Amino acid sequence: MNGFGGDRVWSSVPTTLAPLLDHPDDDGSLAPAQCAAMLPRLEAITEQQQHEDGGPVLERRLDDVRQLVTVMNYCLEKEVELIFC
Repeated sequence: MNGFGGDRVWSSVPTTLAPLLDHPDDDGSLAPAQCAAMLPRLEAITEQQQHEDGGPVLERRLDDVRQLVTVMNYCLEKEVELIFC
């Protein structure tokens, strides 16, 4: 994948998370509609993974995803873009 030594772009992956995966971490934004489309998958990931013992590293990543879900829900509620900076 691009950014990890490969030449395939994230947008070529058939997933609702493609807009997030193919997005720079420090620039740009995601529209409320994009956030709405990704929320069910992100929530499913946290639900599925919380039942597995992955140790402190996995727990930290799951906490990151939960925080992202919270921010996306806020953006939807306020009808504003999620801005990366």
